[in-house]
Amino acid sequence: MYNVILKQNEEKRIKSFYPWIYANEVSKITGKDKQGSICKVLSLNGEIVGYGYINHASKIIVRMLLVTKEELDENYFNYDYFKNLVHIANMSRTCQGYNNSYRAIFSESDNLPGLIVDKYGDYLSCQFLTLGMEVRKDMIIDIIKEEFNPLGIYERSDVSVREKEGLKEQKGILFGEVPDHVIIEENGLKINVDIVNGQKTGYFLDQQANRDMLKYYVKDRTVLDCFCNVGGFSLCAAKYGAKDIYSLDISERATLEVSKNAKLNNFNNINPICIDVFKALRDYKEKGQKFDVVILDPPAFTKSIDTVKEGYKGYLDINTLGLKLVNKGGYLITCSCSQHLTLALFMKMINEAINHANKKAKLVDLRFQGKDHASLLNMDEALYLKVAVLQIM
Repeated sequence: MYNVILKQNEEKRIKSFYPWIYANEVSKITGKDKQGSICKVLSLNGEIVGYGYINHASKIIVRMLLVTKEELDENYFNYDYFKNLVHIANMSRTCQGYNNSYRAIFSESDNLPGLIVDKYGDYLSCQFLTLGMEVRKDMIIDIIKEEFNPLGIYERSDVSVREKEGLKEQKGILFGEVPDHVIIEENGLKINVDIVNGQKTGYFLDQQANRDMLKYYVKDRTVLDCFCNVGGFSLCAAKYGAKDIYSLDISERATLEVSKNAKLNNFNNINPICIDVFKALRDYKEKGQKFDVVILDPPAFTKSIDTVKEGYKGYLDINTLGLKLVNKGGYLITCSCSQHLTLALFMKMINEAINHANKKAKLVDLRFQGKDHASLLNMDEALYLKVAVLQIM
């Protein structure tokens, strides 16, 4: 087993259950084992801090599994250990009423760093994002088969973050049979999910509750759904009595999926438009066209700390334009899924956009990712999704 000795005082964050140890926080490493194996983490004075996976190829050299002062060996982290964590993770969702579609395992938030498991009806879509999870993949598959009894499991580890772990991107069936498309239930609606080629693991499950809150804002109103993806917000708007819905996305594939989902739910007032959203917002502004509700749910404009300044400008631009398109008394529902645009920066951007748009607005609601995506309190990176509901006065 490797022994990872931290620099002076670097153990304080780990004792407070921060789950990552960076290479530059390590004083020295003794012992020898395989990469991805369990390592012991110690303070500079030799006190045991806990145990985690080790990976010399990653800047995050250790991902913590357990904070403890006890002396343990690698056999402690066996099949039953991981089976218990998977069961606890799933039970924390089902006891809250999740059943058909939800995030069943959310990496560090469930003490399973690098493992994502999303449930789509009778099928599971998984991501193995760290070396520690990759080397235990066969065991994890057996455990989730036992816990969920799925008809099929599909891997969507086709994400660039694996490269930082020294792993190649990969995707494919891990168990059973998995159709290209699965129809799930969300907020009483039918959604056609493309597990094989859809975004992330197939669909953005983290906005389920936020989409449902449209019930308070859209009845008999015109709705502009920007960056609509496959139409989750648009479908909820139709369900809750919106008059007309315009669903914008630059992806032709996405707008075709919106049409399919509208037909699946017998809605005829959803109008998918394949267009550059930035251009569309400017065109609407120039024409003086306005809407009662404008929804902004863009992709992350900043994916690293180095691009925050540029990403901030992108968020500021679309929010300024969005605010100008909202009728008096109407609502702007604005989102950011970037962990690097912190809550403080998100609120700063909103206030700046209000000033640029010369609007008076009040904050009606402030929301985050769904409860199945619960985040660690001491890990700012895990609180990535922010959603603000503004009413134009």
